[in-house]
Parts: sequence; structure tokens; C-alpha cells
Amino acid sequence: MIDAARRDRVLEAARNRVLIMGILNVTPDSFSDGGRYDAPGAALAQARRMVEAGADILDVGGESTRPGAEPVSAEEELARVIPVIRLLTSELDVPLSIDTMKAQVARAAVAAGAVIINDVTGLLADPDMPDAAAETEAGVVITYNRGRTDPLLDAVRDMEAFFEAAVARAQEGGILRERIWLDPGIGFAKAQEQNLELISHLESLARFGLPVLAGLSRKSFLAHVTGRPVQERLAGTIAANLIAVYRGARILRVHDVAEHADALKVFEATGTKRA
Repeated sequence: MIDAARRDRVLEAARNRVLIMGILNVTPDSFSDGGRYDAPGAALAQARRMVEAGADILDVGGESTRPGAEPVSAEEELARVIPVIRLLTSELDVPLSIDTMKAQVARAAVAAGAVIINDVTGLLADPDMPDAAAETEAGVVITYNRGRTDPLLDAVRDMEAFFEAAVARAQEGGILRERIWLDPGIGFAKAQEQNLELISHLESLARFGLPVLAGLSRKSFLAHVTGRPVQERLAGTIAANLIAVYRGARILRVHDVAEHADALKVFEATGTKRA
């Protein structure tokens, strides 16, 4: 049974202010922090640090989605994430998200304490995922991910059409509209120029009336602009995320929680109006 109170708390909060989602990869091969937090004790310590720094939600992932990453079995993914989710749920009063593309993992993660399902394939990789999201009553992040790159595509218009179809499909499958977040899928099946174009046009998603999640942290499009390696992309990440907030993003998925909490405080203090 899902913890409806935790779920509703974070879903409601995303409609009223910008939230910080801390990334907690319990994988050996994630592009930025693979192997650092894959033991439950290390994951709990990092989770505590992120919550103390200002994280409103933690996103737990057991399979790397970096380009070229080796897929893992459902059994291996479950072995990585379920002990961590159970431990975090028992020790911390913070909503958890499960970053997975497998319905079996999503169901088990919600049963263990997660309240959001974050599927970077837009609920398309596993045909059972929409049913899993509806049955568990979890919040759902739908990601714009076409599966292949087309540099000639009008990315903004295609994103809008993708979400029109995806949201309708989700609702037809029993997922309540008020439990849906939209993610433009920066870095997934997009040319680098398309990534930048989507960030600068996030306000086009306002017509859906749904919270927008921006997952930009340390990604390769920043190297395309700055030339920096992955561990030197904090400044670029903050700049891109503040632009995303200005354009309407309500959830920032980040590795560096404290720095983004400070950046958001300054942004809000200026009284800058968001799109």
C-alpha cells in the first residue's frame, strides 16, 4: 500500500514552489557517481546529507541510463534498490522516487516505500508500466524520449505532440492527471542543440497545467557548451537549472543539493517572475 500522505505532500508542494530532487544512484556505473553509494549504509549517509542540504525528494536508481550502459536484470535492479528504499523509508521522512523503466521494479519499490515512479522512457519500454503506475497509485514522471535522435526534428513541437499523446494514454490507463509530472528528457535521444532549444522553450509545456521536472545535472550538453568534464559542470548545471526555473520548471533533479538550494534562494529573493 502506497504512503498516500507522503505522495500527496510532494505532489502538492510541486504546484506551489520549486522542489529539489536529490539523485541517489545505487549503481556501480552511473556516469557521475557510480559506485559511491551502492551499499545501503553509504546510501543512507548520502541521503541524510542531501535532506539536510535541502532536498525535498530523493530519486533512487539501480540501473544507469548513461549512453552505452549495460542493461541489468530486474532481479539485480531489485537487489540494489529495495534494501535502500526500505532503509530510507524507515529512517527519513522524505518522499522517495524510483528511477526505473521496469514495471516489476516499480511495483516493488512502491511497496517498499517509494511514492513516485520516474521512467525515463516515457512509460514505453515496459508495456506493463502504465498499469503498474495506475495500480500502485504512485505519482508518475513522463519523460519525452523518442528512443532515437533526429537532428532535423523540430524538438519543441515534437515534445508537445509527444506529451499530448502520452498524457492521454496515461489517463486512459487509469493514472490520475494530478499525479503526473512532465520531463523534457534532456540528454535522451536528442542532438545537443535540441537539448538547449528545449530548455529555452520549457514554457511551451505550461498549457498542460502539470509540474515540469528538469533533469540537467552534469549532463553532456553542458560539456558541449563549456568543454568541462563531468566533475567540473556545477556552474553550468546551476545556470541551466535557473534558466529552466525561469521557463517554468518546478522540480530540479540534481546531484549537488546544497548549491542548488542556495541558488534558488537567491533567485526567489530577486522576485523574478517565472514563465
